[in-house]
Amino acid sequence: MAAANAGDVSDVLETPLLDAERPNLLQKISEQGGYAYVSMAVLAAAGDFRAAEAAREMAWEQLHSGPWHSVLPIWRDAYSMACLHVAKFYYANADFREALRVLDLGLIMGGMVLRKDLDSAVKRASAKESSLRVSEEASGKAECRIIREELDEAEVLEILPKKSLSCEIVGKRSALSLEGFLRDYFMTGTPIIISDCMAHWPARTKWHDMDYLKRVAGYRTVPVEVGRNYLHPEWKQELITFSQFLERIQSNDCTSAGPTYLAQHPLFDQIQELRKDIIIPDYCFAGGGELRSLNAWFGPAGTVTPLHHDPHHNILAQVIGKKYIRLYPASLSEELYPHTESMLSNSSQKMMLKVDLENIDEKEFPKVQELEFMDCILEEGEMLYIPPKWWHYVRSLTKSLSVSFWWS
Repeated sequence: MAAANAGDVSDVLETPLLDAERPNLLQKISEQGGYAYVSMAVLAAAGDFRAAEAAREMAWEQLHSGPWHSVLPIWRDAYSMACLHVAKFYYANADFREALRVLDLGLIMGGMVLRKDLDSAVKRASAKESSLRVSEEASGKAECRIIREELDEAEVLEILPKKSLSCEIVGKRSALSLEGFLRDYFMTGTPIIISDCMAHWPARTKWHDMDYLKRVAGYRTVPVEVGRNYLHPEWKQELITFSQFLERIQSNDCTSAGPTYLAQHPLFDQIQELRKDIIIPDYCFAGGGELRSLNAWFGPAGTVTPLHHDPHHNILAQVIGKKYIRLYPASLSEELYPHTESMLSNSSQKMMLKVDLENIDEKEFPKVQELEFMDCILEEGEMLYIPPKWWHYVRSLTKSLSVSFWWS
């Protein structure tokens, strides 16, 4: 790709924040020994595409030089800077899909200093890509939808952990008032399913339409997990387009390593079009709280989140499909054999268990089978409130699109 071609195009991606912050960022990168990166970044800003790619590769190597939590924040900002430089060239040469791919990597892996430039660039590149795309509606293609699946209870019980749906079933309230939620569940720390409170979400109808999802987000790049769960030795992560991910869901495609899962990802910060389809429940402001995290959990039947607990109040909204959820109160933590060290996941502390509910070693964990628990099948259109530090195991029973809201 010739740099000269980019200079001839008047429609360019503007990066006012990068232009203002560049000297300060380059100084900080130099202080961390990134002299080669600085040299390439200066050439990239002057119009050298190969230098921009080289700078991005250098920053990428720094991001993967050790555990994620040990990566210096300046290298995440360096990666964002390089992604913006590279995306400018693709945009100027009308390769808007490739520009979006690079910008998404900047959003996923980069820092926050240049976030406004990345968001603005994504908006402009998305508009350009959409204007060039051939309308699928005009092609006469059959509509592709996620069909509601009926479940046979006997078959469900065969795939769930022992004793499932045999103890206490989580209670259910229809259109629960905020006052009732505060008094009966928030203050007492009791799980509850809330029904009939999501009908006004655009997602409840739009997300059944696979063509809609592909149209608004198909060429965006997202991180996915492949494998039985993140404790499994063959578990891995991939970066694929949202269209590729949706095709795996629709075909129930499971690699030899297991199903593909878009799990605990801030998808709605990355793809604003999807953010417009959901509404933060009023319950998430109970107790004068502040929303901490808004994450997507999209995947086929069979995806599993092992038994763990989170530090925040949590509402899990089941937009499409059904999930089985088992819950143990925090008071049973010692009987559940927690790891002595916590595990960091997406910058939020997550406490894990040694025990695998699907394959319990009764000799090593003799107490687990006798513990009382609550469980449920969370139906489409329902929300489950999970109080802080309640242990929970989650398994998708069908194709499933869920949203979790964490608040302090």
